[in-house]
Amino acid sequence: MEEIKMYTEKVMDHFQNPRNVGEIADASGVGTVGNAKCGDIMQIFLKIDDDTGVIEDVKFKTFGCGAAVATSSMATELIKGKTVDEALQLTNSAVVEALEGLPPQKIHCSVLAEEAVKAAIDDYHKKKAE
Repeated sequence: MEEIKMYTEKVMDHFQNPRNVGEIADASGVGTVGNAKCGDIMQIFLKIDDDTGVIEDVKFKTFGCGAAVATSSMATELIKGKTVDEALQLTNSAVVEALEGLPPQKIHCSVLAEEAVKAAIDDYHKKKAE
């Protein structure tokens, strides 16, 4: 049980009670990223209002460790209700800060969360350009 102490209460809360889990059937943008080394895969689904650019809904599906689930959950919380431009400003360090810290060996999970959000926004821009 020693390992549990590495995680903050906030990380444990987001791992045990993740927010915004699932997928959006008619998503405006979907981003999928993975880290082959650790086996974590994250998928972020965005529902964006085309007129305002506001992220009305966001869902995620993550296959990975507790930190991967927690960072995905927190990332969705941080961008929900924000504009696409604001969401693009999301950094992995903002995710870590919102979770009140992560063990050094789990920082890559927050990087994946940032990359998944950016990939979903890229996908949204591609779909809009078609």
